[in-house]
Amino acid sequence: MLEKELCDILGINIPIVSAPLGGATGPAMTAAVSEAGGFGTIPLWSGGAELVHSGIAAVRALTDRNFAVNLNMDFCREEELQACVDQEVCAVSLFWGVKPDYIEKAKHGGLLVFSTVGNAQEAKIAADAGADVIVAQGWEAGGHVWGQVASMALVPAVVDAVNVPVVAAGGISDGRAMAAALMLGASGVWIGTRFLASHEATIHPEYRQMIFDASEDQTQWASELYNGFWPNAPHRALMNETSRTWEAAGGPDPGQRPGEGETVGRQANGDAVMRYQSHTPGPHTTGDIAAMSLWSGQGVSQVRSPQSAAEIVEEIYREARLTIQAAQSRWCKSG
Repeated sequence: MLEKELCDILGINIPIVSAPLGGATGPAMTAAVSEAGGFGTIPLWSGGAELVHSGIAAVRALTDRNFAVNLNMDFCREEELQACVDQEVCAVSLFWGVKPDYIEKAKHGGLLVFSTVGNAQEAKIAADAGADVIVAQGWEAGGHVWGQVASMALVPAVVDAVNVPVVAAGGISDGRAMAAALMLGASGVWIGTRFLASHEATIHPEYRQMIFDASEDQTQWASELYNGFWPNAPHRALMNETSRTWEAAGGPDPGQRPGEGETVGRQANGDAVMRYQSHTPGPHTTGDIAAMSLWSGQGVSQVRSPQSAAEIVEEIYREARLTIQAAQSRWCKSG
């Protein structure tokens, strides 16, 4: 079984990996996913080596199970990667571009490497450089989206291109979608939006409720709608007043967007949240939450109620197994 190979490599029981969810994932969620038998991922790329050291320590205080540190290749410096090596973390998740030199350095340091790709050619480059697991991120994914190919077409193309386990990402929010990904040849799944429903997710209650209320056609992909500190980074988020006003104006470039520069809220530390800023509203964010960047994938319609991260892992895996068994039963009857 392909999923067994992934589980053996990562030392886990359930082939579910949590997406890093910048701003929404902290040590509690990462540890909870790993404790449930999956593989947690924590984003630690925005504060240098010091954040990497403290973040790893915070997760380890909650679990002795394996997890990954997510590093953004647009921002990561060698010091963050070296901190992961020094801390002997199990794995790093390298995101936003394939950089063979970073893969090779991580492998040389004894780390397992996840590499997120948007097409089969990138997957080949990453695997040739030594990546242990390829994350095939489909266009349906929420948050920042590297490629432009939908999961249904991307996953089998990547599976055919490499000889290492492939984890499917994008639009996977329940067991039926997980079963479909496994049928496409994936060894496991990478789940983001569904974990926004978890008690451990560090997001504002209004944001969470909007996730619960959204339908599959209420997300929007944009090449540069919410940016701020991270320009030229395509992303998917819930449609809201900000995005609709921008779209009605013809989708103008940064510097020409309606309401640009307007303060729509405040972060927990008192810093302003500007309209069009890339900012995940946390529990203590104030102001017009609905006008902010509310990251979400197209699988949002399967996210309807609050649960613990462990319940989400267990439910999705159970549902995937039942879905596959039911399909096998139908095939036998028709055969």
